[in-house]
Amino acid sequence: MKISDHISVPDTSIEFYPIRSRGPGGQNVNKVSSGVHIRFDIHASDLSDDIKAKLLSLKDKRFTRQGIIVIKAMTFRSAAKNRENGLERLGELIRDAVRPVKKRKPTRPTRASKTRRLDSKTRRSKIKALRKKIDI
Repeated sequence: MKISDHISVPDTSIEFYPIRSRGPGGQNVNKVSSGVHIRFDIHASDLSDDIKAKLLSLKDKRFTRQGIIVIKAMTFRSAAKNRENGLERLGELIRDAVRPVKKRKPTRPTRASKTRRLDSKTRRSKIKALRKKIDI
């Protein structure tokens, strides 16, 4: 499976398990295992150590403690479409992990934004001051 121009995962490292899916399909849902569990072992994969570390550092409910990614694909009524959908989601997960994180450029608020904020605070405090009881 090709993930990007320089990253690919062999299909032998991805395991597929049929499961019964939920959702539309009537009696077909109860009889046919059209859903797919996709299991991808990060430690046993051919990915570089850098990519493995980035994947393992992600906090995601689809990751097991052993470093296995488990994706449930049961959106469609056919097993082939669910398998394709699950592979696409796995590829997207790996692409997101590899994508470099942009460094945030610290910025300062403009003078106009500061005055707008202070004006709104003054206006709000006047409104609240008018709610108080008047001493006679």
